[in-house]
Amino acid sequence: MIAPDAAIERLRAGNRRYCSSPVEATARDHGPRRREVASGQQPFAVIVGCADSRGPPEIIFDQGLGDLFVIRIAGNLVTSAALGSVEFALGALGARLVVVLGHSRCGAVSAALAEAPPASRDLAALVAEIRSGLGRRTADPTAAVRANVEHQVERLRSHFGGSEPADLVIVGAEYDLDSGAVEFLADD
Repeated sequence: MIAPDAAIERLRAGNRRYCSSPVEATARDHGPRRREVASGQQPFAVIVGCADSRGPPEIIFDQGLGDLFVIRIAGNLVTSAALGSVEFALGALGARLVVVLGHSRCGAVSAALAEAPPASRDLAALVAEIRSGLGRRTADPTAAVRANVEHQVERLRSHFGGSEPADLVIVGAEYDLDSGAVEFLADD
C-alpha cells in the first residue's frame, strides 16, 4: 500500500511525463505487467473521472495496468454505483487516495448550464445531478467544472465521514484538455 501523499506525487510525476514527452516515450509493453496483475490488483489510487474520451486517467497520469482503479461517468459524478466502487477499492484493494478528476470544457457540465431540456429522461437525471451541486454558485462553464469537482469531493467526504481508514485522502483535480496538465485542487 502506498501512502496518499506519495500517491499524489506519483500521479503528478506521471502527468509531468505525459505533458513533456512524446507519446512514444510513454508507451509501455503491457505483456509483462498484464501477467503480473492477472491474479490480483493493488491500485495505488482511485480516480472518479468523466467518461469523456479525451481524458483517460491511465494515459494522462502515465500509469500502467493495475496502477489505478478508475470509475468513469459523464460529469465525474459520485453516484451510488460509484460510491460502491470506491468502497470496494478502499476495502478490498487497500487504496487510500481518491481523486475526483474533472476536465476543461466538460460537455456534461455545459449541459447542466444550458437552458434547453435534455433529450431523454436519463440525460435529464444526469444533468439534474450536476445542477444540484452547482446550485447558484456559477454560470461560467470554467468555474462550473471546478464547482462540480468540489461538490463531488464533498459528497465523497460526507459519505465516508470517518467510517473509512484514518489515512484516506479525497482530493479534486482538473485536467486541461489543451495543455494536458492536471491541477490538484487545494483544500479549503
